[in-house]
Amino acid sequence: MRRALIDLVQDRDLPRISVADVAERAGVSRSTFYDHYRDVHELAEAACTAMIDDLVEAIPNPGTKDTPDTTTETLLTFFAHLAEHARLYRGVLGPQGSARVIDHVRRRATVAGYVGARRATTGDDAPSPVDYTARIPHDVPAAFTAGALIGVATDWLEHGCPCSPAEMAALTRPLLVALYRRDGRPTA
Repeated sequence: MRRALIDLVQDRDLPRISVADVAERAGVSRSTFYDHYRDVHELAEAACTAMIDDLVEAIPNPGTKDTPDTTTETLLTFFAHLAEHARLYRGVLGPQGSARVIDHVRRRATVAGYVGARRATTGDDAPSPVDYTARIPHDVPAAFTAGALIGVATDWLEHGCPCSPAEMAALTRPLLVALYRRDGRPTA
């Protein structure tokens, strides 16, 4: 069903996709659909989780001790991933998309930013899996970074990706870096 929804979103806006459409494309009954999901938006969140995790992993953490080149490369990876799956992300993150999926991305990006900044301030450079379900304290820089990147990404997608991923990385990097001091803490 997840693959069926991803295929359907390539051709039409998410709000125009019904449970019947997904069930037919997946070759299952509507009751089978409802055995697993409440609605198409819940399925969209589940279907996009792996891709969202890949996307979130590509979000740079300006609070880390990365070099400027590493931050630019990470942003390039982020925007290249968006460009590669532009129709899907435009469908689920755009104005006709799913508020649940947008919130899902925002929450995961905020957690990733929080964890990355904490690692940077403690000097822990060891990569470890991020627990995206963890409850984190209110962290304005992490939430700001997540919201800003999602805002820039959705605007870029809605406008048909007028700049290349490299250009987007170059435009976005100074904005993110300006938020943080060298020690990983937010600027005053």
